[in-house]
Amino acid sequence: MSNKTAVNFGYPRTLVAETDHWLVLVRPKQPTFGSLVLVCKEPVTSFSDVSPAGFADLQPVIGGIERLLKTTVDYARINYLMLMMVDPDVHFHVIPRYQGERVYDGRAFPDIGWPGVPALANAVELGDQALLALTATLRDAWSAA
Repeated sequence: MSNKTAVNFGYPRTLVAETDHWLVLVRPKQPTFGSLVLVCKEPVTSFSDVSPAGFADLQPVIGGIERLLKTTVDYARINYLMLMMVDPDVHFHVIPRYQGERVYDGRAFPDIGWPGVPALANAVELGDQALLALTATLRDAWSAA
């Protein structure tokens, strides 16, 4: 099951992991390397409306995200941003934070906002091929974790 927010972030092509209540997607615009979107599959537009089962399912998903990103990005901090202005379905932008840059497939991903707020407007926009490659890399790493 998906919603418009998930589709707007490339679902199902950008799918890294899925649980009963949540989708973990690669964010096509990468303010830092490994940026994800965590989308609730329930038809809710308010965080307080997520079901008790959805909240219970959130804890293992967060654990999986943090293991995945620690292994692949080696972040120093991680930001979970619930912005929901353009896409109203409950979702978080998951932004791993680090000093300097990370390089993936010959491309640099600087954390321009470090140590302040993430610089979302300065994101590296992945083309279709790079997006699919990064999705496959993160999906494989999720399965291995």
